[in-house]
Amino acid sequence: MMRLRKWVRTFVADDSGVVTVEFLIVFPIFFGFFLMTYEMGIISVRNVMLERGIDMAVREVRIGVMAEPTSALLKESICDYAKILPDCENQLELEMLVRDVRAWVDIPTDVACVDRSVVTQAAVEFSNLGNNDIVFLRACIRIDPMLPTTGIGKAIVDAAEGDDAAGSSYALIASASFVVEPFADED
Repeated sequence: MMRLRKWVRTFVADDSGVVTVEFLIVFPIFFGFFLMTYEMGIISVRNVMLERGIDMAVREVRIGVMAEPTSALLKESICDYAKILPDCENQLELEMLVRDVRAWVDIPTDVACVDRSVVTQAAVEFSNLGNNDIVFLRACIRIDPMLPTTGIGKAIVDAAEGDDAAGSSYALIASASFVVEPFADED
């Protein structure tokens, strides 16, 4: 009995290894914050580059560099400007909505995005643009998170779980609008 009390007192008084225990408790928490910060940074950079890509492509259309914008030309232009988007040309979906100011119809809130559950995607129609048309261009790209099982990556995938088209991905959406300049030839 005496030995047991002495051993307990020695064990309680011994403070070697305290730092290791504290490290093992605190390190995973801080490393988790680091991983979430990294994931959020990647998401933010990709979103900024998608916004930049669509703005630069719309600028080409607006100033007449891209006279006849098609879905393929716009995708190529957006992906050229937003180089860091993975598998951009296959995962990017564009939607062009033309509106007349005199007979306004609200823009729908549902955004067309790539459906990964089907092999072939539905074709998006681009109409011929007339002088002074107001055009809204929306881009949606499906991206897999860098760390899909931890922190923000897992939260994003779980939030998109109800979306059959999402799989284990999330969607980034960017939009731009422009008015077709009146220098276009009228037929």
